[in-house]
Amino acid sequence: MPTLSHSVHGSRILTFMQTFHLPQVIADRQQQDRSYPEFLRVPSMSAGIYFLPADGTDPQRPHTQDEVYYIIKGRGSIRVGSQDRAVKAGDFILLEAREEHRFHSITEDLTLLVFFAPAESS
Repeated sequence: MPTLSHSVHGSRILTFMQTFHLPQVIADRQQQDRSYPEFLRVPSMSAGIYFLPADGTDPQRPHTQDEVYYIIKGRGSIRVGSQDRAVKAGDFILLEAREEHRFHSITEDLTLLVFFAPAESS
């Protein structure tokens, strides 16, 4: 569960701050047994954990939002348009909205932190 904070700074009221503990977010995904549970949603962005097993198939289609992937663990490749690139833990991938992309040749289970801006609508 995220931590919510409210505070007053001078005459400005900060509406809230949410904090997440990544190992707990990953554990929650495993308990839910879903490939993409979202854990953050505000109008300007959304975030979730995406899991693809070794030798798995990535069924996603292009999104109408810009997207950032951070590879938490695992190895595989991503195809963007007609280009292929190997990916591994520690890599960041930025994709523009509507860009055709798919993970493939997954040799180690992939766990990815995914951000959409604005929030994913699909």
